[in-house]
Amino acid sequence: MSVPHRRLVVFSAAAALLAACSSSGQPTVDAVDASTPSTTVPAEPVESATAQPRLAITYDGGLLVVDANTLEPVSDIALDGFNRVSPAGDDRRVFVSVGDGFRLLDTASWSEGHDDHYHHYVGDPVLASTTIAADKPGHVVPHHGRVALFDDGTGAIRILRTDALGDVDNGNRGREVNLPEAHHGVAVPLDGEGLLVTLGNEEQRTGIAILDAAGTELQRNEQCPGVHGETTAAGDAVVVGCQDGALIFRDGTITKVDAPDPYGRIGNQAGSEASPIVLGDYKTDPDAELERPERVALIDTATAQLRLVDLGTSYTFRSLGRGPEGEALVLGTNGELIVINPESGAIDRRIPVIEAWTEPDDWQQPRPALKVDGSVAYVTDPANQAIHAVDLTTDELRTVVLGETPNEISTT
Repeated sequence: MSVPHRRLVVFSAAAALLAACSSSGQPTVDAVDASTPSTTVPAEPVESATAQPRLAITYDGGLLVVDANTLEPVSDIALDGFNRVSPAGDDRRVFVSVGDGFRLLDTASWSEGHDDHYHHYVGDPVLASTTIAADKPGHVVPHHGRVALFDDGTGAIRILRTDALGDVDNGNRGREVNLPEAHHGVAVPLDGEGLLVTLGNEEQRTGIAILDAAGTELQRNEQCPGVHGETTAAGDAVVVGCQDGALIFRDGTITKVDAPDPYGRIGNQAGSEASPIVLGDYKTDPDAELERPERVALIDTATAQLRLVDLGTSYTFRSLGRGPEGEALVLGTNGELIVINPESGAIDRRIPVIEAWTEPDDWQQPRPALKVDGSVAYVTDPANQAIHAVDLTTDELRTVVLGETPNEISTT
């Protein structure tokens, strides 16, 4: 589909500011390879002189695929409903969570080679015609060359190899692990074909379990009420949030980190391979319909210590990111991108990006979102139907008006 030309505007940071998620039963593992082959035939890709990474952005009624370098949309794909986007783990594709499952979006931009000898290819983005069925499609987590798709409605986890995602539309469905009870959960692929999974049911979520490649439970920890979210950090550590702190899985051991408050909920996390410290949100009011926190948590996976940082502004679950050196990044409702030193907890700098904004009451409604790829932080700006790119090495800001109101954003 052709995309109308959209204008590129370059701002300084100051000018932009003015402009405007227990059972004792064992999981089961099942291999399923049934699908309807795709009839979509994408255009032949062409070689590019340089890498041209792409972003996927949802809006009400479709998906935009955007060139990450120029911020210009290269494709506009119609897709009704509230849709979510998550990286598939192969630096090329994105999983789109739709009403009845997961669909792969091929951004059709990738590189092949090694060392300094790479060939770059670009083509027309294609949304897969087939769906990996799920009653309630939930978290998508790529790690260790595999990607886990969690079905909140059934407790089924679909695991696919990221180097075989091109075969999904031809019937590849990887393998399936079925948890004893359905819940809003998450699964993380581990080294050696193992799996970290959450424990819970429709009434409560209690902790995590570690499974081997055959799906046999090796250990569990149920000291994590309201377990939600996940991320990975340096040293191959995995962190999940609790209503009273977090659980760390590192070096084969599960460790509980207690929050300093009786109710100190960490539900969303951002990790980095460059740092053992995980960034998490932090909420303290169990009765709030919508809490607007102004502190974040820094969880050291090496020492199992937790530090709180006061930002002086609120933020939302789409506000967390990590920089190229492991910097902790938070997009505040004051419009600033806040850069935190994860080791000291000190705020290094504040980069003005967008106008001040208010978190909507409905979590599905558009709000500014942060996504980081390398040294560039991408910030959506629903109020102005725009996207901004912040160079984290220079603080230079670039902006493009999209012509649609962005909601979720994903890198590849």
